Amino acid sequence: MNIPNQITISRILLIPVFMVVMLAGFDWGTMTLFGADMPVTHFVGGLIFIFASLTDWVDGYYARKFNLVTTFGKFLDPLADKLLVSAALIILVELDFAASWIVIIIISREFAVTGLRLVLAGEGEVVAAGGLGKIKTTAQILAIAALLLHDTIFVLVGLPFGQIMLYIALIFTVWSGWDYFYANRRALMASK
Repeated sequence: MNIPNQITISRILLIPVFMVVMLAGFDWGTMTLFGADMPVTHFVGGLIFIFASLTDWVDGYYARKFNLVTTFGKFLDPLADKLLVSAALIILVELDFAASWIVIIIISREFAVTGLRLVLAGEGEVVAAGGLGKIKTTAQILAIAALLLHDTIFVLVGLPFGQIMLYIALIFTVWSGWDYFYANRRALMASK
């Protein structure tokens, strides 16, 4: 259990903490931050989500820099990302900050790509995330963070940044999913 894997596990352990803060109904009052009025629970939940998202970069950087990439890490890291993003998106639907159809498409793509990765792994192939996948993940994280923090800063100029980023994330989610399946179509269509 090396340090990058421990960081990944800490990201998974932050998910229930994030969920409790966002959903338990705590009344910690409200606050205003750069023009955005929000419940304190949304601010705290937003910070937890951002911190957990940053651990993804930290564990990946640390694993590559010190050659600590493991099979367990290759499995657990993308799973942790999908769990965190899925939990946050479902919470955003419950708060009425995101349309359910968008969240269904995003989560469905994640299931489909994970299924394809399992098929490829069974064939002995491990496919790393490509450039479109990284853009997709970044757009999702920016959208979720902006929505959780009620478009802090952007509200001052009347820009619905979180909603804009959510649509951008949707576009890159569909595009990167199509690209992933297209690039691996031969392995998918092969029969033994």
